[in-house]
Amino acid sequence: MRPVTLERDASVATRISRWRLAVVGLGHVGSGVLEILSHSADDLRSRYGVEFVITGVAELGGSAVHPSGLDLAAVLRAVRARRAVAELGLVGRPQLTPIAMIQAARPDIVLEATPVNLRDGEPGLGTVVAALGQGAHVVLANKGPIALAYPKLSSLADIGDWARRPGSGRQPRLRFSACVGGALPVVNIGRRDLSGCRILRFEGVLNGTTQSILRAIESGQSYDEALRDAQERGIAEADPTLDVDGLDAACKLAIVANTVLSQPTTLGDIETRGIRDLDPDEIRGARAHGSRIVLRSLAELHGSQYDLSVAPAELPLDHPLARLHCDEMGIMYTTDTVNRISAASLEPGALPASAAMLRDVLDIVRLEPAHPRRYSALALPRFIRSRGHLR
Repeated sequence: MRPVTLERDASVATRISRWRLAVVGLGHVGSGVLEILSHSADDLRSRYGVEFVITGVAELGGSAVHPSGLDLAAVLRAVRARRAVAELGLVGRPQLTPIAMIQAARPDIVLEATPVNLRDGEPGLGTVVAALGQGAHVVLANKGPIALAYPKLSSLADIGDWARRPGSGRQPRLRFSACVGGALPVVNIGRRDLSGCRILRFEGVLNGTTQSILRAIESGQSYDEALRDAQERGIAEADPTLDVDGLDAACKLAIVANTVLSQPTTLGDIETRGIRDLDPDEIRGARAHGSRIVLRSLAELHGSQYDLSVAPAELPLDHPLARLHCDEMGIMYTTDTVNRISAASLEPGALPASAAMLRDVLDIVRLEPAHPRRYSALALPRFIRSRGHLR
């Protein structure tokens, strides 16, 4: 699809690049992307010269799809009212799977934000493989596929930050910065901003649920009270096992190891201990002697290999990770030349992760000026050609 010229006013014409998006998973993160696109459309046109059209959305139980573009306002009304998008007028498709939706919607970029499955990565992994196989770029918030199947996905997609090598052929792009700390640019700092450096040590507080619980216990709450508060605020899941047992943080560390540190890593390679069995008096007592307990993800270089672990750690209060507030996540890289670089992000809800997905989408747009994907209406599935368009 070639960029088209749209009139902004009587005297100014700007070349606007139109991109078709499909969103798989309409929970807090996926629906947050739609909210951002809805209220930021004018800003995206004026600042980046880009217009996004949602051609498909999918959730458990069905999809809504139309290659010419769904009515975003109608989709958002359904999501806010907790109605199934499959019930949307002429575009709803009950029981249409995400893979079938992508085949029908013909998107340029697929945004995958379904719940994490650390057993086999499904159904997200299958959706990502199918989308890449169709030639669509993919942006992930679901960390399962990239944590469990990085070698496979990296063989199917371009995960680099630069233009493709001459003669390398076209591969769709895969981006996943939202998978590690939401809006916190963990992967971007490590892969791009520390290019040329030898990373000696990586430390991170990468799980918001455990950070919230530890700070609440520190202030006097019990573990159960702190967990319940995190669940009521939407930070913790109804089943918090992945968070409190350290598995979510280990998953994120595996992504950092594979994609930033270039060390092939599985979850089984990471020594993992959560916070469930911590003594509340130990958490509170740490402050009395000038320190604070956090759930730290750690990669430390020894020889040619990084030792990887996730475990509670008592850090001095002047350590960047000890200064984080209850809803903050943070990282610190130590290298041979830059020495120390740290960053933190306040993330009290899911919207920062949604913003990170948009960040990755814009990165793909920046790297794809030719926008080579084109589709003909003659190639559309029959049920799409014969159905109307909800407006």
